[in-house]
Amino acid sequence: MIATLESLLTGNKKWVQEVLDSSPDFFQHLAKAQTPPVLWIGCADSRVPPTTITQALPGDLFVQRNIANLVEPTDLNILSVIEYAVTVLQVQHIVVCGHYGCDGVQAAMTSLSSVTISQWLAPLKSLYQKHKAELDAIDHVELRQNRLVELNIAAQVNNVATLPVVQDAWQQKRHLSIHGWVYALDSGLLKDLKLTIN
Repeated sequence: MIATLESLLTGNKKWVQEVLDSSPDFFQHLAKAQTPPVLWIGCADSRVPPTTITQALPGDLFVQRNIANLVEPTDLNILSVIEYAVTVLQVQHIVVCGHYGCDGVQAAMTSLSSVTISQWLAPLKSLYQKHKAELDAIDHVELRQNRLVELNIAAQVNNVATLPVVQDAWQQKRHLSIHGWVYALDSGLLKDLKLTIN
């Protein structure tokens, strides 16, 4: 079913009623404050909604999404989100989650006509060039793209770890871990890539 604006509004009313039926005080409790333990940095792909694929409830995840789940030190949007999550919300975990079949990764491996998207994906294009020998040795195109997805997640985990706000949290002996996960569109399963830094 393709969502329309009307179906989204109708779906919201249905969801609210279902929540109230099972937990009448849910929204009153939720409105008081947010204390999510996890900051989720993911891809903006419409097929990878973090709360749906993890069955997280409202308030469980603080979420930032962009094309190809990039963490760039020049992007004030993501820097602000990370700083707020770490210093104000005091999250304990930061999950960088990419996904196989990422359009951004595929675009980074080809020529783009869009100037804006090409500029956004420039770090990913550089990552592709850095690992070109390894990637070109993979014959199957889909497997090659999947490997770049994994390399990108690892790079973004490292980018998060080098941010001053994260370094400060560790110097203060705060419990803060960074994780790299990947989501498979064809199975619906998340996989921990064992990239944890803490």
